[in-house]
Amino acid sequence: VQLVESGGGSVQVGGSLRLACVASGFRLDNYYIGWFRQAPGKVRKGVSCIRSSDGRPYYVDDVKGRFAISRDNARNTVYLQINNVTPEDTAVYYCATLSECLPAPSGYYYHGEDHWGQGTQVTVSS
Repeated sequence: VQLVESGGGSVQVGGSLRLACVASGFRLDNYYIGWFRQAPGKVRKGVSCIRSSDGRPYYVDDVKGRFAISRDNARNTVYLQINNVTPEDTAVYYCATLSECLPAPSGYYYHGEDHWGQGTQVTVSS
């Protein structure tokens, strides 16, 4: 079982990126998949999740309207589109399998983190 993230890089404020999380050894659509990010000196936080059964997306309030999570079952890949980036988006982005995501006041609640990718760096410059 392996997750591999890609698509990170340097981008200017206002630009866009699409991150990819490719799975091997299992089917991504059998799992909830979450995207997380860890900014320098800060704890890792979830930013988005996609439901296994129907691809329903969840987002934390901070990224709603700018981030879009999607899944390509044929490529066994989950994407995270990041638009209108800000310096606060600078972080290492990770994907992980989750047991569940549920709606919550701040966006969503998740649990059961299991398999993680190695991360991909996103750096936003002004």
